[in-house]
Amino acid sequence: METKIVRISEDHEEQWVKEAGQILKNGGLVAFPTETVYGLGANALDEKAAAKIYAAKGRPSDNPLIVHIADFSDLEKIVEKVPEEAVKLAKAFWPGPLTMIMRKNDKVPYGTTGGLETVAVRMPSDEVAQKLIRSGGGYIAAPSANTSGRPSPTSAAHVIEDLNGKIDMILDGGSVGIGLESTIIDLSEDVPTILRPGFITQKMMSDIIGKVEIDAALIKADSNIRPKAPGMKYRHYAPKANMILVRGDREKVAEKIRELVRQELDNGGKPGVLCADETASMYSEGIIKKIGTLHDELTISRHLYGVLRDFDEEGVSSIFSETFETPMLGTAIMNRLKKAAGQQLIEV
Repeated sequence: METKIVRISEDHEEQWVKEAGQILKNGGLVAFPTETVYGLGANALDEKAAAKIYAAKGRPSDNPLIVHIADFSDLEKIVEKVPEEAVKLAKAFWPGPLTMIMRKNDKVPYGTTGGLETVAVRMPSDEVAQKLIRSGGGYIAAPSANTSGRPSPTSAAHVIEDLNGKIDMILDGGSVGIGLESTIIDLSEDVPTILRPGFITQKMMSDIIGKVEIDAALIKADSNIRPKAPGMKYRHYAPKANMILVRGDREKVAEKIRELVRQELDNGGKPGVLCADETASMYSEGIIKKIGTLHDELTISRHLYGVLRDFDEEGVSSIFSETFETPMLGTAIMNRLKKAAGQQLIEV
């Protein structure tokens, strides 16, 4: 398959979005930008089209897809009932990086939900994404546009690297704004429960709807339960190299990482170091990559997946990373890092 790659510009945006929408209506696949990461879109109500997503990504078939909509009125057409909490959260955070899980109706095929009776839905704020959803029929299933398990794509170049030749079209809208996937909250049970942390935090939601819990399975490396949300069960966001996180006092962390780097070099390896801008001067050996500044959490979230892909290109044998437990996005950043590291974490 030849993948058509187009750069979105004001002059030709309408033309490309219309063409991409027709591809989706015909059962094809289109990668497109959102405010979180690039998504790989297919008609969410077409089971055969959804199956193409799983094939292109190499994604396990029980890993549910998120349905993207552009208008709130479309939500009630695909769920049994819109919970009161969903209405309140949508007023506060939609369009935006929040996914809500509700009981599906018969309009949504099991091929989109991974066999579940629930459906995950979000309304992205990215204008290109919104226009594409409307052009493509209103319901676009769209996981991250990458090979399953790899770091999610935050630029069209990442999508091209993983999926060129496997999908019909890539809409290049430049770099994304947040760089981490949406928060997922399950509203299908008695107590609203976060299944994946993101830009919209537990406190932000509890301020709107009251009690919000965090699912205990969130931090488990492996689980025998059927996943209700993307990434709960499988290794995710992972670089090719073995990755180890080191947490503790900044000086002790740097000392431990320097020790691990020296051991790797002595064994003939090619170690990488992932650190903040503020601590980069504390390292002198290995492939050192700065993720961003601790004073601006978005620089860390935007660069996380890109830096992990950079380490792949460098061919490092191991990655030793600081932790980034920042005030607002720290839970989401650490969730992704722990999964990328296979839960390998050293306390110092």
